[in-house]
Amino acid sequence: MYLHLGNETVIKTDDIVGIFDLDTSTVSKHTRDYLSLSEKNRQVFTVSFELPKSFILCDDGKNQKIYICQLSSKTLQKRLLSRKDANL
Repeated sequence: MYLHLGNETVIKTDDIVGIFDLDTSTVSKHTRDYLSLSEKNRQVFTVSFELPKSFILCDDGKNQKIYICQLSSKTLQKRLLSRKDANL
């Protein structure tokens, strides 16, 4: 199954480790340091140039990727849950 993040960006739901709200999760210095290091390692991908509201951590077993997204974490969660309900 796939999750549409916007602007022609689609990710496999099996690769999703977590969906995080930028406002609440970046309060922690550890999260900010992790995002900064990931950006230096070219693991961060910006979905849209609009105001970012969330980030999605993905791991396919070989690589970690972080998608910075303009959609809220709640919207992404609803999309994810609606896809799972539709496939039951």
